[in-house]
Amino acid sequence: MSLARVHAFAISLDGFGTGAGQSKDLHFGHAGDRLHQWRFATQSWQQTSGSRGIDNLFALEAGAEIGAEIMGAGKWGHPGWEDDPDWKGAWGANPPFHTPVFVLTHHPRPSIEMEGGTTFHFLDASPAEALEQARKAADGDDVRIGGGPTVIRDFLAAGLVDYMSVAIVPILLGRGVRLWDGLEGLEKTYDIESVASPSGIVHVTFTRTAT
Repeated sequence: MSLARVHAFAISLDGFGTGAGQSKDLHFGHAGDRLHQWRFATQSWQQTSGSRGIDNLFALEAGAEIGAEIMGAGKWGHPGWEDDPDWKGAWGANPPFHTPVFVLTHHPRPSIEMEGGTTFHFLDASPAEALEQARKAADGDDVRIGGGPTVIRDFLAAGLVDYMSVAIVPILLGRGVRLWDGLEGLEKTYDIESVASPSGIVHVTFTRTAT
């Protein structure tokens, strides 16, 4: 069976995976792009230049053998997008996913086919139900649980994540949406390793303990 994976999900030192005050103009709220600047500096992002070190390795891992993605409504759009039937998401005409993407929302709408192989499907479903559909669409490849923090937390709480890498960014946000709330004891079900990058990022990996 294909794996459910979380890759290079960035959080602040105080555990926030996105900032407060998300809007159409501020997709990550008051955090802006501060959680993601480390990725922008990598060769995998810049293509022709950029760091090829530890940060780049974790960034590259995010796209390997991924056949479908699951994300939350907040990652796809901004508060109030459900009132705009013409809104096609925050990721431009050619989104970076290039797979079927299942958007978890209480406001389903018809699927939207974008350039580059991305098709957004909208589901009002539990994590387990969404993962079942995404695995069918992935056709044997793995499924990426893309975020935001609420969606990842729900999949972790349901015991559905096989592998996760978290990039801890040396900033304090103070407010927003935290990743770890309600997940006490998570370490008991994963083998956990960490590695520090010269950039200041600490990459922590969680691999489900063999049973």
